[in-house]
This record gives sequence, C-alpha cells and structure tokens, in this order.
Amino acid sequence: MQGESRTVDTGRAARVMLYSHDTFGLGHLRRSRALAAAITQADPSASALILTGSPVAGRFTFPRRVDHVRLPGVTKRADGSYASQTMGMGIDEVTDLRSGLIRGAAERYDPDILIVDKEPTGFRGELLPTLDCLQRRGRARLVLGLRDVLDEPEVLAAEWARKGAVAATERFYDEIWVYGLRSVYDPTAGLPLSPEAQARMHWTGYLRRDLGPVGTPPHQPYVLITPGGGGDGEAMVNLVLSAYEQDPTLSPRAVLVYGPFLSGDTRAEFERRVAALNGRVTAVGFESEIETLFAGAAGVVCMGGYNTFCEVLSFDQRAVIVPRTVPRLEQWIRASRAEELGLVRMLEESRDGLTPETMIQAIRNLPNQPLPSQAIGEGLLDGLDHVTRRVRALLSKTSHQAAE
Repeated sequence: MQGESRTVDTGRAARVMLYSHDTFGLGHLRRSRALAAAITQADPSASALILTGSPVAGRFTFPRRVDHVRLPGVTKRADGSYASQTMGMGIDEVTDLRSGLIRGAAERYDPDILIVDKEPTGFRGELLPTLDCLQRRGRARLVLGLRDVLDEPEVLAAEWARKGAVAATERFYDEIWVYGLRSVYDPTAGLPLSPEAQARMHWTGYLRRDLGPVGTPPHQPYVLITPGGGGDGEAMVNLVLSAYEQDPTLSPRAVLVYGPFLSGDTRAEFERRVAALNGRVTAVGFESEIETLFAGAAGVVCMGGYNTFCEVLSFDQRAVIVPRTVPRLEQWIRASRAEELGLVRMLEESRDGLTPETMIQAIRNLPNQPLPSQAIGEGLLDGLDHVTRRVRALLSKTSHQAAE
C-alpha cells in the first residue's frame, strides 16, 4: 500500500474504522492502536478512527491521521454483571447509547473497512445495528480480528452460542484475521464455523511492536515488572515485592509499572512497601510509551496478556510470565504454549508454587534463559505486515467494485 492512495467513485483516500469494546484493561485499545498506526504508515493518505470504551484512551498519543471516539465506559462487577462507569444510567440505557454513537460515527465516517476486535457482535450486541447498516450500504468490508487465544474451546463455544457470535460471524464478516499462528494455537478450535467461514480466515502472525526510536531508559540494569493494565495484577506485584523484601541481595533492581487500573488502598500499600526497599524497586503508575522500558530491561516479569507477550517477543526479552487463570484460562494457555516453544518461562501455582522463593529463583535465573529470538519461527512476528497486505487487497477489491 506504500505510496498508493486508495480511490473509489468519490476519489477520496481510504478510511478504516476500528472497534474495541474495552470494558476492562488496555489490551483491545492497544491492539487497535498498533493496527491503526501500521495501516496509516503503510498508506500515508489513509485515515483511521478507533471507537473505544477505554477510560484511559485520552492518555495515549495517537499517530498522525489516527483519532479516536471515546464511548461511555462500563465496568465489570465481581459477580460478572456490568454497570455504567460514571453516568448513573442502567446498563441497558448505556448499551443503547453506545450503540447509537457507534452507528452514528459509522454512518458519518463511512469507512471502507471496519475492523472489529474480538467480539463479533460487540459489547452486549451493541455492534449489530452498525454491522447491518454497513452491510446494506455495501461499501465497507467487515473484518473480525481475533487474538491468538480466546479461552478454552468448550467455554468459548458456550459463550459464542449465548451471544449469537457464530451466526454474526457467518453473516457479516468478509474476513477473519487471527493475530497469531495456527502452529502455536487455534483460538477458533471448538467453534462450529462453516467451511465457508473457515476459508475466510487469515493467520497473520503476532503484532510486532514499534521498534523505532525509543526514549532514554532508566539507570541500568533493571528488571521490568509489568502487570499490563494492572486491574488483575495485585497478586503478581505482591509476589515480586515479597521476593525483594525477603532477599536483600536479589538483583538487578526492579522497575515496576503498576498500570492505570491498579489503584486505591492496594496501590497505596504497594507504594509504602516500594519506599521501604530504598531504591531496589522503583515504581510508576502508568507509562504510555512502555516500549522504552522494554527496550532497556535486562529481563521482564509480567502477566500473560496478548500485548505484553507481543512486546516480549518484539524486544527479544527474556521473560517470566505469571498468567492469571480467572475468569479465563486465556493467559495460561498462551504462556504454557509459549513455554513449550522455548519462548518464555512460566510460573504457575499448581506446578511451581507461587511463593517469594520461586520468584527469587526465577529472577536470578533470567540471565540464563534463552532469548525468544533463539526459538522464534518464520512468520511469528509478521502480523502488521500481513494486516497491511490484507487492507490493500480489500481496498483494491472495493475499488474495482465501485468502478464497475
């Protein structure tokens, strides 16, 4: 797509819309941001608009010709139900409001491609009116983007059946992109997708993080500790701090990024413990350009989210992954498969025992782990290149139809 300007009957440049429901964490927004950046870099005349429910979207910088629309936020309660984040509205009202905003944005922006992250019908079905509208209009190509692992096959099949996701995938989506490799894991295993839908699947490889210029890292050496967004990272952070508290000789020092969703009394207690370690652990709340910290680290201790895993691979970092196992096994599946392939080391309760002693040993052994690059196979990190090729192919197809 480099150097090309996609034109149709209006003669306009390409427009790509990305939807990420973002009810929890940072993963969906960060993935959409990486895709939008790659698409607009490959075609400097193209623009991208991200629709996101992330409460921290405004704290990120976006590339030129990429913008975002912030949808009213929702939060997931401990019992699994959802509630409005700030607006004092019932969840049905908020969903209707979000649905109307999504459709209005799609009608006015009039995208050539819509890329939907993970949820075929959107949050509580909010995307269905927009999918129907765009399909009837006939301009936009509709793409479903799936991360490498969604959940256990049986659990995922039940969830998609409940949401009508299989039917929506069959009806609406021109292509399905899997941001991984089939040889690593098949997230659609167990889903009753038709042969026609399976034929529309493209395995892109993982989404490489930007390896361009990075800022100046903190004083080295250090181990980077990151629980991603932080909302479910309390146990991992506690484990690392306990390791440094228990072993005064543990080195190198740690740089801890809490994430924007680890806050309140828990964060305050962690801050007290960090201060007592006298510089052996330093901490920041949120780092929008965490790539700088990855680039300068001597190793990484993290959870098993998709984006963090992509950063580990992209920056060729030795990593210890402590995956969460609730409410989904997604992180455990990804980390265990990555360990089998020699890409990372995983710590899990049932096998290793999550104690300060096991974390001390894991940090001390980081320099002895092989680099991911020693195990990476062909195409593993080609995701963004594959995506831009698919975007060019879809836009070319749309252009030919418009010319007829």
